[in-house]
Amino acid sequence: TGADGRTFSSTRLAGKPYAIFFGFTHCPDVCPTTLARMVKLRRQLGAGNEPFRIVFVSVDPKRDGPAQVRDYLSLFPDPIIGLTGTQARIDHAKRQYGIFSQEVPDQAGGYTVDHSAAVLLFGADGEFVATIAAEEDDRVALDKLKRITAA
Repeated sequence: TGADGRTFSSTRLAGKPYAIFFGFTHCPDVCPTTLARMVKLRRQLGAGNEPFRIVFVSVDPKRDGPAQVRDYLSLFPDPIIGLTGTQARIDHAKRQYGIFSQEVPDQAGGYTVDHSAAVLLFGADGEFVATIAAEEDDRVALDKLKRITAA
C-alpha cells in the first residue's frame, strides 16, 4: 500500500532504475540516515530531475500505516516512494527481496525492529544490480548508482 493509501503495484517501478530500502519510521538512526544519504547521492549524481527512484518499505506495519509513512517521508527534501501493508504482504515482500526483520523488545516496554540495512539497486529493466552498504564510501555508492542509471 502506498503512502497515499492506494494499492501500489510493482509495475509502477518499471522502466526506471530504483533503490529500495526496508526500514521503519520509528527508527532512531539507520533509517533516516540511509534515506537522507540516498537523497544526497541522487542529487550528487546530477543526471536529470530524478535519475532513479528511492523506495522505502516499512517492516513495521503495526505502527506504520500509510499516513505515518507519508508524514515520515515528508521530512526528506526529495520524493521517496513509501510503502506499507499488512504483515502478510510485508513478509512476502521481504522474502522476495531477501530482507530480514524482527521485533526486539526495548527497555521502555515497547519494541524496536532489527532489520537488514542494505539498499538494493535495480536497473530500469527491474534486474538486481548491486547493494549499497552503510559503511561504503559515497564514491563507491555513486559508481554503483551510475551503473543503474547509465542505460
